[in-house]
Amino acid sequence: MNERSEHDMDQSGLTSPQRRDLLLAGAGLAAALLARPADALAQEAEPAGSDGKKGRAGNSKTGQELLDLSKEKWRWMSERKVDALEPLFHEEAVFVHMGGTMTRAQELDVIKSGKIHYKKADIQEASVRVIGTTAIVLNRIRLLAVVGGNEVTNPFVVTEVYVRQGDAWKLAALSFTRLLGQ
Repeated sequence: MNERSEHDMDQSGLTSPQRRDLLLAGAGLAAALLARPADALAQEAEPAGSDGKKGRAGNSKTGQELLDLSKEKWRWMSERKVDALEPLFHEEAVFVHMGGTMTRAQELDVIKSGKIHYKKADIQEASVRVIGTTAIVLNRIRLLAVVGGNEVTNPFVVTEVYVRQGDAWKLAALSFTRLLGQ
């Protein structure tokens, strides 16, 4: 039996308490950003392209790479491409939905089985913050999904926390925060 203590390091060189602290820090940053007035976020955002959607990549190649990866992830989720998502999702990733928290395996199973079908994520605004080997991507979206056989559309801010492993970014956490009154 291969048992790990909470202080064992994973492939990223982080112990379980360090991973937890990293995820909590990302959630705290996201909460702080969400607490700011919407017009302050909009003033920071720069046009992402000719489609009128807003985006912020911190004027960096890395930031743009992460925004592109996030956008590709939404496409893979809508197309239920579990084979593309598996290498993107970190082994210890957590997924926070309105109805609960899932592990990597649970999220992949939900996507594969169609229990949740992310049909279309309309990205209205996106930003990224890179802090060392960690990146936080915030997407303000309108998500069209089928959940439990019912088609629903909800406005969310989705917080994605990525960690750098070697030459690749891995999704370590994805959290949906429903926006009220929208």
